[in-house]
Amino acid sequence: MENSISMKKIAIVGPESTGKSTLARQLASQLGTVWVPEFARDYLAALNRPYEANDLEKIAQGQLALEEKLLSEAAEFLICDTTLLVIEVWAEHAYGHCPEWIKASVRNQQYDFTFLTNIDLPWEPDPLREHPHLRQYFFKVYQQKLGSLKTPFAIISGNEQERLTTAMCHLK
Repeated sequence: MENSISMKKIAIVGPESTGKSTLARQLASQLGTVWVPEFARDYLAALNRPYEANDLEKIAQGQLALEEKLLSEAAEFLICDTTLLVIEVWAEHAYGHCPEWIKASVRNQQYDFTFLTNIDLPWEPDPLREHPHLRQYFFKVYQQKLGSLKTPFAIISGNEQERLTTAMCHLK
């Protein structure tokens, strides 16, 4: 794969309803590339039962496979609407633990830059969203975990256009 040498992988993480998918779509459009959607959305929508701990492992595997598949279609940038960090945080919150292979994958995943979406957008109800009252808590957890990973990241705030403008400035 010729373009993988100069490929830049950009991750977007953050609490629920903070504009991750919107930013991923906008960045991909602006950069003329593809974006990796959140595998969990389709998986959970098709589940027809409450999710369980082992579903998070299937979601993690699906997310990695989707990212790998779309990598070959990307041009210079691959925009990832989530990472296994989100699954790690969710597993620890919902079940008190996260499978070791997911934690190892989080430590070993290579993203050139990560955007952490702030909670300054209004909550938008969605049947797959669960914790409107915990957005500040999750934001702090993501911020701490990104800091401990020593990965370059920036907090993205403001309305949709401000977020896109800020993100593009970081990618130049």
